[in-house]
Amino acid sequence: MKHNLRRWLAQWDAGELDFTAKTASPELPQPRAETEWSKEPVRRLERRQAAAFNRIYPVLAAILCTVMIGFLFFTVSELPAFGSSDSPAHNEVTKRYVEQGMAETGAVNTVSGVILDYRAFDTLGESHVLFTATTAVLILLLTAQEEAEPKQQREIMQRDPILRQTAKIVVPLAMLFGIYVIFNGHLGPGGGFAGGSVIGGALILYVVSFGFERLEKLLNLKTFRIIVLCALCFYSLSKCYSFFCGANGLETIFSAGTPGRIFSAGLILPLNIAVGIVVACTMYGFYSLFRRGRI
Repeated sequence: MKHNLRRWLAQWDAGELDFTAKTASPELPQPRAETEWSKEPVRRLERRQAAAFNRIYPVLAAILCTVMIGFLFFTVSELPAFGSSDSPAHNEVTKRYVEQGMAETGAVNTVSGVILDYRAFDTLGESHVLFTATTAVLILLLTAQEEAEPKQQREIMQRDPILRQTAKIVVPLAMLFGIYVIFNGHLGPGGGFAGGSVIGGALILYVVSFGFERLEKLLNLKTFRIIVLCALCFYSLSKCYSFFCGANGLETIFSAGTPGRIFSAGLILPLNIAVGIVVACTMYGFYSLFRRGRI
């Protein structure tokens, strides 16, 4: 080593040392290439773990199911007998719904009075569940690709004269009936969920018959988001205002009105409209996402 160092110094002093030349460097240990032999212990470990999982998982699953079944049986055994007067369901709440529901809510349909007045926050949660489900499907299926629906199949369906002529008659009637069901929800059977389902079905029938291009001029992704968010925000804010006034003994601007009239029952009619919008948009949104991957 000293001899080489002296030789390099003498060459450098004489100007004979070429720094551009590739000098030999001490060989460093190179990392060993991963071979099949080195992978074999890992594979054996993975096989042992998989085998242990396959043995333990059925046992743990059976134990968990047994515990849950036992818990459910114990819960059922502690429930009151059917029709028992001691049942928690037979309390003053049900009596108040039946006897004072019309006077307090103004709704002839007691069911609408319960779900959109007494228990309006439950319905708000259900509406948010629909919105969340649509958002989740939107995240999973929304793509920038072309429509997933085959073009030839779409053209064949849109050229079908029976389908198109039937849709021209059925779609307007279904839309009108859905609006009637929503506006009649506080007076009789119906409401936002039922009417929104009818309108959503009418929208689906329209796009099956005439294609998405025509409806996209009115209901695209931006419009879909704005409509659903506005409906949910209106529902939330209006019921927060109603419950705040009720909890503090304040008078609200939404009176119960005269039971039996279309403009009565306070907030129930506007809330039915909001729920119907959310349900209709959710049904159409799911169909559009699963049919072509976008709204």
